[in-house]
Amino acid sequence: MFFKQLPTIDSSLSYLFGCGTMGKAVAVDVVSGDEDWFVAEADKTQSRITHVIDTHVHADHYSGGRRLAEMAGAEYCLHENASTGFPFHKLRDADRIEAGNVLIRVLHTPGHTFDSICLLVTDKRRGEEPWFVITGDTLFVGSVGRPDLAGREREMAAQLYDALQSKLLKLADDVEIFPAHQAGSACGVGLTGKPSSTIGFEKRFNLSLRAADKDEFVRLVVADIPPRPKNMDRIVAANTAA
Repeated sequence: MFFKQLPTIDSSLSYLFGCGTMGKAVAVDVVSGDEDWFVAEADKTQSRITHVIDTHVHADHYSGGRRLAEMAGAEYCLHENASTGFPFHKLRDADRIEAGNVLIRVLHTPGHTFDSICLLVTDKRRGEEPWFVITGDTLFVGSVGRPDLAGREREMAAQLYDALQSKLLKLADDVEIFPAHQAGSACGVGLTGKPSSTIGFEKRFNLSLRAADKDEFVRLVVADIPPRPKNMDRIVAANTAA
């Protein structure tokens, strides 16, 4: 299995991974302007990009996902809850995507947005247990996603708590996490500059995850929400327009 992380604009992190043996690759959370990098990196592994996935409709940067999918002849994928003016491959909770020896299981984790997903990845040549999870804007290193972008922040924060408890925090402690952002992003509060972590480390040291119950979690998360990005509405409109 090959795995590449791309630090890019607005403190974003994008991913390309797949099976070099069978020449299949998956791109995740591609930022507009980075499409050629993904094509070139896939070519280095003699792989074809078969799926391009956004973990949600992004509000802080312009997505390059659709353009890369067109360039690569790949499927562009979002969760079925995403509302767009164009057709896309609809992902659902527990869906499985195979890229050669790499298996991806879709976890629907609403809270940051209604369409937020995480991607649980297994390298079948290593074993049957998951190796890592790409957490989008659901779980960061040191923080969690802001719950206010869709409005009704207390309701969304409660959904985020449920998603974390029922999906991510039930994973083994040694499962690695790779988020969509690091320090400097407006998508959460208290993100660190470290680009990866593990489930076990976040259970111990992520302050948001140490809340005693859902009510305390909601109070913590909604108490310190940063200002909404000024150009958020324009970015969302561009990322969902036909």
